[in-house]
Parts: sequence; structure tokens; C-alpha cells
Amino acid sequence: MSAPEPFGHRLVAAAEKFGPLCVGIDPHPHLLHSWGLNTDVAGLREFSLRTVAALDGTVGVVKPQSAFYEQYGSGGVAVLEEVVQECRSRGILCILDAKRGDIGSTMTAYAQAYLTEGSPLAADAVTLSSYLGVGALAEAADTAVANGRGVFVLCLTSNPEGALVQHARTGAGHPVAAQVAREVGELNHAERAGGTLGSAGLVVGATIGAAAAELGVDLAAVNGPLLAPGLGAQGGTTADLARVFAGALGAVVPTTSRTVLAAGPQAAQIADAAGRVGGMLKDLRNEANG
Repeated sequence: MSAPEPFGHRLVAAAEKFGPLCVGIDPHPHLLHSWGLNTDVAGLREFSLRTVAALDGTVGVVKPQSAFYEQYGSGGVAVLEEVVQECRSRGILCILDAKRGDIGSTMTAYAQAYLTEGSPLAADAVTLSSYLGVGALAEAADTAVANGRGVFVLCLTSNPEGALVQHARTGAGHPVAAQVAREVGELNHAERAGGTLGSAGLVVGATIGAAAAELGVDLAAVNGPLLAPGLGAQGGTTADLARVFAGALGAVVPTTSRTVLAAGPQAAQIADAAGRVGGMLKDLRNEANG
């Protein structure tokens, strides 16, 4: 059996075809109401599958937020499984935003759930929390590579509370975020010979300002994808992306949710909104490439 194509390679191909935009599928109750749907499992399912169908052919990557499904219990998780499978059947890359992180056998179980072929929740990539140590995520990183999947490790987030940990310094005097970035970059060593992005990436908020530069976080050296939430309703702009990710724009996967989803419920309106945002991001990349 041949080795699966690495996630980093597939992500680059999707960006070349559709542009770098990733649309978050965040079924906020107010969005369900605005679409004329009930805040129950049936409404959740209709909202989610309609969104995936509307984005097919416009974007190459989506990011369902697990919490919005888990709040409905087993029925909501079943819908999430269906969303993951629907993305696969349509050829849309699916990043599951679950922010999991633990140690030992628990981390192994998370890896089996989200990154192992045959699991009903196995997406193309999953977000992970790094603050039990990047080393504790080794099982997930190894499982991801073995299955042609990827991981996005929290590094510099936009919420103000995050700075207390992320900007702190280790005993050796290195900022924690910079250490996380270096260790995640090391996970990509085996894939670097391919001349494309590795499959281990970071989560770096689009609205963190100059934090990466001030803390010495070398985003380009990670050689992996950089998931950048915060574009649109959370206040992030293309100008913010250019500042935060200067020198690494080719690796950025900007995400937005409400800016696109609020255009629904009609499929054409959702696709048009995604197309407008995606067009701005393509222009930004073209400018960065000279």
C-alpha cells in the first residue's frame, strides 16, 4: 500500500486551486435563527450540510468548530461526523477545530479519534492545545503523518488572556510561543525534502499585532501551515495578515466564519460572500509574491 499524500501537500494544492481562504462552520444559535432554523439537532444538520454544499467549488478548506456540535449531545456529534464525511465526499479539506491536548494514553485516544483512517471523526487536520508541552502531542503528530493528515498547534492566540502563558519566558529565557513554534517546526523535518509545506502547523491569530515579531517567533521557519483565525467579524483585515505574517504569507490559511455565514441562507449568497473574501486574499498573496 502506498503512503498517503501528506496533508501539507494537499493543502497547498487546495490553495492553488481555490485560494487560501478557510471558512469556519460555527453554528451559532443566532445564525440558525437568522436562517429560519430551530436551535436543535435538525436545525444544526440543515445549517451545516447546506453550508458545505454552498461552499463546494468556491473554497478548498472548511473548519467546523466541534463545541457547537458537542453542545447538542450525541445527536450533535453525529451531525459533526456527517459534516466530516460530506467534506470528504466533496473533496473539501476539513480542519476540525477541537483544540484537544493531553498526555499518554489520553492523547493516543484523541489521535485515534481525529486522525486515524476509518474513525468517523477523522478530519484532514485537527487543532491541538500545546500547553501541556509540544512533546506531549507527539502521538498525534506521528499519527497525522502516518495517515496523511495534519495538526495545528496553538501558538499565539488573539484572546487577551492567552498572553499570560504565551508571552511568558521559559527558564532558559525564551518566550513560550517562540519555543512552541520551534518545536512544531522540528516536527516538519521529515517532510521538508518535498519542497512544500509540512503537515504540522500553528494557530496564530490575525489580530495579534506585532506580538510574533516582538517575541521572536519565526513563523516562516516552521515550514508548516499557519491557521489564522480572526478575519472579518473578529476585526482582522488583510492589512493585519500582511503585518502579522510578513515573510510567511504563502503559508497562511486565513479563516472567517460569520462574515460568510451571515450571508445565508441562500447558497448563492454564501458562495458570493466567500468568493469576495477569497478574492481579497488572492490579491494579498499576489502582492506578496511581487
